[in-house]
Amino acid sequence: MAAGGLHGREPEEGAIAGLLAGVRAGASSSLVLRGEPGIGKTALLDHAAAAAGDMRLLRATGIEFEAELPFSGLQLLLRPALGSLAALPGPQREALEAAFGLGSAAGSEPMLVGLAVLSLLAEHAGETGLLCLVDDAQWLDRASRDALVFAARRLHAEGVAMVFAARDGEGSFPAPGLPELRLSGLAPEAAAALLDRHPLAPAVRHRLLAEAGGNPLALLELPVALAAEGGGAFPSGALPLTGRLQLAFHGRVSRMSESCQSLLLVAAAEETGELAVVLRAAAALGAGVEDLSSAERAGLVLRGDADGTTLRFRHPLIRAAVYQRAPLGQRLAVHRALAAALGSPEQADRRAWHLAAAATGTDEEAAAALERTAARARRRSGHEAAAAAYERSARLSADPAAKAHREVLAAEAVLEAGDLGRARALGDRAARRLDGAPAVNARIAHVRALADFWQGSYAAAHRSLLDGADLVRDTDPGQAAMLLIQAVHTSWYLGERQLAATLDRLAALPLADADPLAPVRPYLAHLDRGRCERPPPLGDALAAVRRRGRAPDQALTILCGAALALGQDTDAYELATALAAGHRARGGAGRLPTVLFFIAEGEIFTGRHLDALATATEALGLARDTGQQQWVSQFSGVLAYLDATGGDEAACRRNAEEGLAGAAPGAVSPGAPWAHWSLGLLDLGLGRAEAALARFERLTREPMRHHICATRSTPDLVESAVRVGAPERAAEPLARFERWAGSVGQPWADALVLRCRGLLAADDRAEACYTAALELHDLEGRPLEYARTALLHGEWLRRARRKAEARGPLNDALEVFDRLGMRPWAERARAELTATGAQDRGPRPAGGTASGLTPQELQITRLAAQGLSNRDIAAQLFLSHRTVGYHLYKAYPKLGVASRSELKEVADRLGV
Repeated sequence: MAAGGLHGREPEEGAIAGLLAGVRAGASSSLVLRGEPGIGKTALLDHAAAAAGDMRLLRATGIEFEAELPFSGLQLLLRPALGSLAALPGPQREALEAAFGLGSAAGSEPMLVGLAVLSLLAEHAGETGLLCLVDDAQWLDRASRDALVFAARRLHAEGVAMVFAARDGEGSFPAPGLPELRLSGLAPEAAAALLDRHPLAPAVRHRLLAEAGGNPLALLELPVALAAEGGGAFPSGALPLTGRLQLAFHGRVSRMSESCQSLLLVAAAEETGELAVVLRAAAALGAGVEDLSSAERAGLVLRGDADGTTLRFRHPLIRAAVYQRAPLGQRLAVHRALAAALGSPEQADRRAWHLAAAATGTDEEAAAALERTAARARRRSGHEAAAAAYERSARLSADPAAKAHREVLAAEAVLEAGDLGRARALGDRAARRLDGAPAVNARIAHVRALADFWQGSYAAAHRSLLDGADLVRDTDPGQAAMLLIQAVHTSWYLGERQLAATLDRLAALPLADADPLAPVRPYLAHLDRGRCERPPPLGDALAAVRRRGRAPDQALTILCGAALALGQDTDAYELATALAAGHRARGGAGRLPTVLFFIAEGEIFTGRHLDALATATEALGLARDTGQQQWVSQFSGVLAYLDATGGDEAACRRNAEEGLAGAAPGAVSPGAPWAHWSLGLLDLGLGRAEAALARFERLTREPMRHHICATRSTPDLVESAVRVGAPERAAEPLARFERWAGSVGQPWADALVLRCRGLLAADDRAEACYTAALELHDLEGRPLEYARTALLHGEWLRRARRKAEARGPLNDALEVFDRLGMRPWAERARAELTATGAQDRGPRPAGGTASGLTPQELQITRLAAQGLSNRDIAAQLFLSHRTVGYHLYKAYPKLGVASRSELKEVADRLGV
């Protein structure tokens, strides 16, 4: 079939040839082939395998009946590569061993397995390169799919090609970001040439060509089916094409002996193709090894590996035909036989699913076995598999309380898997079964809240968190406190009134002083804008937490955001950096975007734009790779801000548009505050003050006016209002900003207040405000704000005809703007200097040597300059060590160094 399937496939063969040529050149790539059953996807994979030459080859097929077993597809694919496991960093090796049941499950992060897959592929590729082929990818278990797609997205310079073949509309194989090639039917000439292999009457030939629609498998198999029927009626013409193909295959199966058909049914139901298990279960049904030989001679099954220990069907539709067309009673008997044949502890999960498949009603033995399977899957981060097992366990449960308990566990696992709508539906179903169980109902409320929150339904999420906290307020104040701390987060998106009310609830909670969350709530209380007292340093609150034990990372992450809202940028940055280091060490790629957001904000607020660009670029890639749309929105807004400071209008508008996208009805998108600030700053920098003011004023209205962006953009709003001659439009926002600055007690915030007063003051007061502001500004720690004030002071001096005095602050401002790459602001400062009579020295290069590096090159060279190995860097940045080496090779000429040892000499220029 492989040769015939390639009739008329020259473009597709060219795409495969391009992939393989890239591998031979040391590059990496991936491709998803999509199309209907029989369209030639498997034939293209066979062609790729044959064309790979001396490359190493890994190949596996997704199986419809094994989608509930976590990492089963991944284990089948990577089995030949496990000899390279020892070369992986410890945490990655342990995560993969746990996923495959080769070691203890330690609850590793889901994406750590994906990183381990990437590293293993890079190791196994060796010098000749590696081709990975996955057929019927739509039937991969969720854990395997996520790990493989994560690895495929991060391929770069490993000499690895990954090709996935997936059917249209059957289970789907979501792989956003991977290139796709959609296969359609063969052209009429190629279809006719393929059909000409069979002697057919003209009328039959014409009908076959018309009904096959260019499907190669139909053109090959339906004539064989006709011949087997003695050239009689065309089989099941009223059926869809896939059904006719299945019937054609089943016709061959039905002509085998009964014992051979039993063996084939066992093989179809046994997900791994493990020959010993198939033969053991088949023996219980009266079939033996001689029946296997008959099936092999008929071309229905093949040995799946070199040592002959596994079995696979020649085409997935044969497996489907065997299983789906077998009578129910026979299928039940086969699953019972397989459950009996799977007796070892490492086969417990497969046994549990066969017990469930053999059940005809409630069955506590199967339900309990599935619950244990689910718990093991959850520990291995196979959350989708855990959810499926818990849900099936619930359906098999006779006891209502056990059924509800298992449904709650299913809802939590589904939520962890990211299926938000299904998580909420399961939570709703469990809630209807429970009455008077507050702790479990609180867990259900938590599931509903998180599902609603990540779908953008902030009000519903907030209500669920409050209701859940009320349920356990007196019986479990610690659980209630965590729910209310999360409610502080949801209320942030709803407005100041809801935020204040939530903080009041948290303050009134009867929480023991010994609880690690006890010091968190008085710190969060300062988010209420009605309070005037100065918040304690974040470090003091964290020390008080540590004295009491350990607070959940989720609570510490919320403290990062609170600290930024309270002006404690350095403390927030340090805590976020520590949390990020922990997530990197554990391989928590999915958790990183949250804390990287706070790191990027801290870098922006302190004028470290190159650092912020590197952080935001990495985080945006991780958010896309892990499907976190909220953080895609947030980081798009952050990148829009950086584009605005550089005057790149097209990029700013493009990123801002993505930051504004995806809002639920009646809500603002998560990235909206940053997007509005960015667009306002862009307009202000380009001299469009009226448009800028309109943008900034949007941030002063609910539900955004208490957000960090609304607060920090107030000096920009004041400058815009003054430039359009409407200072009164800045009065109320400035009054709020002054109250905030007074409450946080930060010198840099006081300096910004003085800058705003200088803009609004009469001439006899303006200079004193600017001078006092410049004295308070931290030129080293916050150069951008110093430069913005120096520019305004210089402009004021130049307008007062004090040109010589103006040159000093204008030159100071220009040096910072040039260094940060803030082209519009540098041009404005340069124009002011020219107006004072100073000679124009022309633009100076931005950011020094490091500015020529891409964000990823900057990250990698910094880590290398600190002495980290390529493998250490790869583990931190969720890349392969070969990709790290590639980026270093590209960075060396830009830095003017020839080797890794010379990087320490340029460490200062890299900001190490």
